[in-house]
Amino acid sequence: MFIEYNILRDATTPYTGRCEQFKLNMKEILKKSYLYKVVKYYSSGKKLLTNSTYIDAKSKSEIEIQKKPNRTEVINFLLSQLNRETNYLEIGVRNPEDNYSKIKSKTKYSVDPGIEFEANPVDFKMTSDEFFSNLDQNKILSVDIKFDLIFIDGLHLAEQVDKDILNALKYVNEDGFIVLHDCNPPTEWHSREDYYFKSTPAGGHWNGTTWKAFLKWRFDDSVESCCIDTDWGVGVISKKYPIGKRLHLQNLFFEYKTFDKNRTELLNLMTFDNFKEIISETIHNNSYK
Repeated sequence: MFIEYNILRDATTPYTGRCEQFKLNMKEILKKSYLYKVVKYYSSGKKLLTNSTYIDAKSKSEIEIQKKPNRTEVINFLLSQLNRETNYLEIGVRNPEDNYSKIKSKTKYSVDPGIEFEANPVDFKMTSDEFFSNLDQNKILSVDIKFDLIFIDGLHLAEQVDKDILNALKYVNEDGFIVLHDCNPPTEWHSREDYYFKSTPAGGHWNGTTWKAFLKWRFDDSVESCCIDTDWGVGVISKKYPIGKRLHLQNLFFEYKTFDKNRTELLNLMTFDNFKEIISETIHNNSYK
């Protein structure tokens, strides 16, 4: 029996070897085939899309989109509270129909270099740095001009937003407001630096690092500030109104996870109703003087 088994094994080995080689060859052929690539592509995509991080970011994006009111309503509310003919400046317009055209102010000026919106029907087709530099040198408008509200929605990177805030403080009235968009990114993916990289759990939604610039000014005792929990975070900075006292320095390195755990305190996050109550009572009682 032992001899017969060995003979049988030796006889079938070449055939078994050929089968294994055939299987290997077929695997290589399949890997190079279009069908295999399609299946692999979709299975990889499904794995990503069912990942908890992706699901969480998508859910938070949808929640943020549903929040009301939008920035336009916040701006118009603030302008209406001043009870005078107002002067408004918008930095970073893109399509005017998104916000600028809906603002109710006696006088309005718009600034945008036209990178994202080709038509760019604005008053000053230039960057905010160029605009404020020309304003400082009395080349446009007047060096003595003051605005009742300056809305900053330009390049959403902390260094640029910080410069825009600093420049805006020179030209906003003492009882005026500086308003910023995108101060409350719901996830770290929304606060990425690169707008054009959209293969993230946040998809095409982008708040940039505006939150870092806003947080820096939350530590400054020359202004008061808060963030309205709507429309991706509408930040408000005031020289006079008691909307949020200076925060003692923390999160020194502006790390997102630390920010996320303490965002309510760090941003002085509040509802629009609470914000309206503070502003209305303060202005009507003249308690800010």
